[in-house]
Amino acid sequence: MTWQPRDLMNVKREFLELALKEGANRRELCRRFGISAKTGYALLARHAQHGMLCCTPRSSKPHHSPTQTPAAVEQAVVAMRQAHPCWGGRKIARRLADLHYPSVPPPSTITTILHRHGLISPVASQASTAWQRFEHAEPNALWQIDFKGHFETAQGRCNPLTLLDDHSRFNLALAACARPDAATVQQHLQAVFERYGLPQRINADNGPPWGSPRHTEHGLTALSVWLIRLGMQVSHSAPYHPQTNGKIERFHRSLKAELLQGRSFASLHSAQQAFTRWRDIYNHQRPHDALAMRTPMQRYSASPRRFSVRLAPIEYSPQDTVIQVGWNGWIKWQGRKIRISSALHRLPIALRADPEHDGRFDVFFCHQRFMRLDLNAVPTNP
Repeated sequence: MTWQPRDLMNVKREFLELALKEGANRRELCRRFGISAKTGYALLARHAQHGMLCCTPRSSKPHHSPTQTPAAVEQAVVAMRQAHPCWGGRKIARRLADLHYPSVPPPSTITTILHRHGLISPVASQASTAWQRFEHAEPNALWQIDFKGHFETAQGRCNPLTLLDDHSRFNLALAACARPDAATVQQHLQAVFERYGLPQRINADNGPPWGSPRHTEHGLTALSVWLIRLGMQVSHSAPYHPQTNGKIERFHRSLKAELLQGRSFASLHSAQQAFTRWRDIYNHQRPHDALAMRTPMQRYSASPRRFSVRLAPIEYSPQDTVIQVGWNGWIKWQGRKIRISSALHRLPIALRADPEHDGRFDVFFCHQRFMRLDLNAVPTNP
């Protein structure tokens, strides 16, 4: 198998950056990228000789220019800011250094240049306040998923689906969707799982298509049941507290400021093309303040947990009380009729007794506890 022509340079670069990570399973990555091992190792061999020039067009601009003047450096700073109007002095300094510009000024000097050219407004200066967020210690420990607020294109509504790795802020998916429904999400998630592997946990907002622990379905939907059966934990943001999914909310702010603000699109296709270009900049070029000015790709590595279309059989401990969920999500147990979840219709669940409280049970689906059942509070069905 050979490389597919769509976004070829970006795909090759992403393959290389993942394959060069310590401990990376290169043959597995070849499978996920849809290429043969021979093709993948050939690209790695070219990289060993030429670096990233093996997958990007060579620039005619010289790497070093003895006649370069401070005015030329200033021009590069201005051009970078004009290309990325939301980037400040630290991001521009880091990006110019990554591009091997000679004599890159310090961030404070770049900020002065931007002020001198009228490229930083007073409002932007006041908004640039740094603050600290918690993050997981390694990639793929937690992914955050959400739909950004929809917008209209000339041919209909666009619902941007976004998926972010908590540790690295690496954007795993940025998709222009016609509908924000479970089938659409599952289709895009499967493509992500095939490329990057499986995370340990996915956190989503409350409400459809994710589900909510406050609802009678106990947070379980057909989508979350599928994710749990794949071996993931599924969690939800605290109701009315979107900051629980804070990194993806911050990602949405960057997406709006750097791409969507003041833009219009003719169709979902044109929106997706713009998403793909910006995602490449965000993941591979844009230095991130919260990552010590590194890019998300520099901190991300693919998950070793492989995706399989075939779901594993559901098994429980011999000490569990196992019951199959019936029509409309009801079970019958000890003379009671108890509402569980319609998403679990015809699937087995496990009840585990609480040793410290008589009549209380934790209810599990696969590995995930989704409900606590107190028989003392459940009325007997007449």
